[in-house]
Amino acid sequence: MMKLHWSPRSPFVRKVMIVLNETGQLDQVTQVRSVVAMHMPPNAAVMADNPLGKIPTLVIEDGTALFDSRVICEYLDHRAGGGLLGEKRFEQLRWQALGDGLIDLLLLWRTELTRPGGPWDAVTQGWLSKARAVMATLEAEAPALASAPFGLGHVAIVCALGQMDFRWSDSNWRDHFPRLAALEADWAARPSVSSTAIVDDAPDGGDVTAGHLRFEG
Repeated sequence: MMKLHWSPRSPFVRKVMIVLNETGQLDQVTQVRSVVAMHMPPNAAVMADNPLGKIPTLVIEDGTALFDSRVICEYLDHRAGGGLLGEKRFEQLRWQALGDGLIDLLLLWRTELTRPGGPWDAVTQGWLSKARAVMATLEAEAPALASAPFGLGHVAIVCALGQMDFRWSDSNWRDHFPRLAALEADWAARPSVSSTAIVDDAPDGGDVTAGHLRFEG
């Protein structure tokens, strides 16, 4: 059996869970609930497998630890025959980079907003511009996303949009990006997506980001 350091709150862990479901490998992994956070001391159990102290971390049967969701997802896809990258590998990897980049941005932004001294507006305004640009790009590429077989790029985008719903629920992004919203509704019906929806099993006091991410204009 493989071992996955896992959290139901992490969008990057969710990527791995979707891939496990899509490739029929879920029953080959033991999920270990692992709490990690920037403001907490490193988790010793995670550090034992991953010197970066991050999740997801996947320990495969020979004891090798794989980390970074991109590496883990590609490994799992390769192990299952490569169907989630397919013939248009770099198209999927490019979409994955967009989705992962948006997730990174949203996570850093949320952390910035919790600083005791308050957020640095020059930084958060830059992130707002980038979030708007990513969403506009995905909206423009919705026809290409719709016509491509569901792959690793779609997985990353699903998780980015899920993170926006989870932590930035007042952004109303669906009102501003209707083609992407229609696609997301289709993706949400996939068992691999619906069964891995983010679950807040350790509430931390509410949505501190309310009112900061707006797509108007």
